[in-house]
Amino acid sequence: MADYEERQSLLGDEDKGRQAAEAAGGPGRPLPAICDPGHLLHRIVVLVFMCFLGFGSYFCYDNPAALQTQVIQDLDLNTAKFMQLYAWYSWPNVVLCFFGGFLLDRVFGIRLGTIIFSLFVCVGQVIFATGALVNRFWLMEVGRFVFGIGGESLAVAQNTYAVNWFKGKELNLVFGLQLSMARIGSTVNMNIMGWVYSKVAALVGTPGHTALGASLMIAGVTCLFSLTCALVLGFLDKRAEKILNKEQGKTGEVIKLTDVKDFPFTLWLIFFICVGYYVAIFPFIGLGQVFFIEKFNFSPAEARAVNSIVYIISAPASPVLGFMVDRTGKNVIWVMVAVITTLAAHMMLAFTFWNPWIAMSLLGVSYSLLACALWPMVAFVVPEHQLGTAYGFMQSIQNLGLALIAMAAGAILDTRGYLFLEVFFCVCICVALIAVVMLYFVDYLKGGDLNMSAADRAKLLKESTSDAEIKRRSSRVSEGELARLAHMSAFGLRNRYLSRLGAQVCTHHLCFDSIQTEIPLFPNSVFKTSHWQCICF
Repeated sequence: MADYEERQSLLGDEDKGRQAAEAAGGPGRPLPAICDPGHLLHRIVVLVFMCFLGFGSYFCYDNPAALQTQVIQDLDLNTAKFMQLYAWYSWPNVVLCFFGGFLLDRVFGIRLGTIIFSLFVCVGQVIFATGALVNRFWLMEVGRFVFGIGGESLAVAQNTYAVNWFKGKELNLVFGLQLSMARIGSTVNMNIMGWVYSKVAALVGTPGHTALGASLMIAGVTCLFSLTCALVLGFLDKRAEKILNKEQGKTGEVIKLTDVKDFPFTLWLIFFICVGYYVAIFPFIGLGQVFFIEKFNFSPAEARAVNSIVYIISAPASPVLGFMVDRTGKNVIWVMVAVITTLAAHMMLAFTFWNPWIAMSLLGVSYSLLACALWPMVAFVVPEHQLGTAYGFMQSIQNLGLALIAMAAGAILDTRGYLFLEVFFCVCICVALIAVVMLYFVDYLKGGDLNMSAADRAKLLKESTSDAEIKRRSSRVSEGELARLAHMSAFGLRNRYLSRLGAQVCTHHLCFDSIQTEIPLFPNSVFKTSHWQCICF
C-alpha cells in the first residue's frame, strides 16, 4: 500500500488526467470524442453553448433602438429621456462589472457566477417590460438598471470561459464567433421587433404602452434561452474539471483589489481604445433609426435595416476576421486599421450624402475587426488568475464612457442636431486612434509582444511550455534519489563501511542484539564497545 501511494505521488499530471478519463469512461474504455473534454469535438459543443450564452442579453439590449419611434411616441419622451434607458444600463457596471469579474475569480467561480448574472438579465427584462405595460417610465429605468447588472458581468463571464477553454487554441477565432452569435441576436432584434410590435398592436386593438410592454415581454424569452445555456455550460465545465482532474481558473495566487494599480501601462492603453471606440458605435446605433429617416429620407423599415447592417456584417465577418488575426498575428496593426476605417465611416455619414449603406458597411467590418484583435490582447498582458478582474475593469471603464456619452448624445441631438453629434463621435474616435499609436510604440519599446506575428507567438508559447515542463520534471525526486536519502539501518551503515575497507560483506544474514564488551585501558577506566552477532549463510 505504501509503495502504491509513493508511486502515485511521483506520477505526473498527464498520467492522472488519463486515469481520470479512463475511470469516467469505464475500465479500459476511452471516452467518445464528443464526450472527451480534451477533444476538439467536445470543445466545439462547449463553444456552441458559450456563443449562445450572450444571445438573449444582446437581443434585449437594443430593444429601445429597434423600437425608438414607438418608445418615444407611446411614452411621450424626448431624445435625452430616451437615451436614459441606455445610461441606466451602463451606470451599475461602472462599479459592478469590475466586481463581477472579481467575484468570478474569488467568490462565486465561473460557473455559479454565470448563472447568477443570467438570472439578473432575465429579471431585469421582465421589470423593463412591466414598466412599459403599466406606463411607468421610472420602473422601466429600474428594469434597465437590473438588466445592466447582469448583462455586462455576463459578458465578462463569457470572455473568461473562452480563455479557460481555448487559450492558445484559436482564441481570436473564438472571440470572433462569440461576437458573431451575439450580433446575430442584435440583428434579429433590429429587424423583428418592429414586426412583433405591429402584430401585438393589432391583437390589442391599438398601438400604445400596452402593445410596447407585451412586445418587450416576448423579447424576454431569449433571456430564458441564454439562462438555459448558462446551466448547461456550467454542467459541462464541472464535468471537464472532474475528468481532467484540474481546477480551471485557480492558480493558488491571491487576487487583491489593489492589483488594479499594478496593471501594465499597455493594458490601460487598451482600456482607452475600448472606451474611445465603442462610445462612437453603440450610442450612434441607438439613435441611428431617426438619423437615417431625417437625413436620407428613409422609411422606418429601411432605416432599421441600414441601422442593423453593422450587426448583420459582424455576424459572418467576425469568425473570418478572427481566423485571419489568428493566422497573421499583428493585433495592434489590425486595431489601428479598424479605428482608422471607423473614423472614415463616421466622416462619410457626417459630411456627405453618399448612400449610407457604404459607410455603415465599412463600420460593420471595422467593428468586427477591432473586437477580434483588441479583446484577446488582454490575455497577453495579464496573468491568467487576473483575467476576470481585467476584463471586468475593462467593461467597467467602457460602461462609464457609454453612460456619459449616452446622456451627452441625447442632449446634443436635442439642441444641436445630428451634424454636431457626428462631429462629436469623430472626436471620440480620434482619441482612440491616439491611444492605438501610443500602444504601438510602447509595445515596440518593450519587445513587441502584442504585435507579434502568429508564428513568433507560437514559437514563444512552445518555448515557455518547454521551460515549464523542464522545471516541473526537475522538481520531482526519483525513486533512486529517495532511496539514497532514506534513513539507513545500523547494519546498512556497517556494510557500507566494510565495503569501503575491502572486507567481505555478507548479504544473507540474521542479526541479533549487540553485545557490549569492556576493554581495560588504565587502572581506573575502561573502553566500552559493542559488536553485532551475525550468522551468515
